[in-house]
Amino acid sequence: MNYMISGKNIDVTEGLKQAIYDKLGRLEKFFAEDTNAQVTLSVEKERQKIEVTIPMKGHIVRAEQVSDDMYVSIDMVAEIIERQVVRYKKKIIDQSQDAAFFQDRFLEEEDIEDDEIQIIRSKRFAVKPMYPEDACVQMELLGHSFYVFRNAETNEVNVVYKRKGSTYGLIEPEF
Repeated sequence: MNYMISGKNIDVTEGLKQAIYDKLGRLEKFFAEDTNAQVTLSVEKERQKIEVTIPMKGHIVRAEQVSDDMYVSIDMVAEIIERQVVRYKKKIIDQSQDAAFFQDRFLEEEDIEDDEIQIIRSKRFAVKPMYPEDACVQMELLGHSFYVFRNAETNEVNVVYKRKGSTYGLIEPEF
């Protein structure tokens, strides 16, 4: 992986860089060698924050973590990204454009359970073309509770949102 490390209100020391390489380095087993990872470290009033963004064609894997210690934040953000990638491995592999971003041996592993996406509630309501299931995957990868997208089938603006109990809802516009 290629790391682009920057700091806001903090000097990025060699120790911090080494911690990033060590902790995020364990993610390299998932991603191809030419995958870029944008790492931003920042400090605001005793809060040590790290943001990691890994752009892929059609998706973004992103996590941020805040704590009192930057090294603890680095540990936690690496765990979050690993959980995201492992959890959504099957869904991401099904989209052939994303498979190139992962290493072949990771794609061939069969030990991960597949969480089915079930949209259990639809609403009518008065923006990148994709299917609703893909929008749910993107929403989860970003760690958001909703995601606005242009439906590839209807070409209309839709919103997917996360409900209690790991279920999903879809809002369709009505003009």
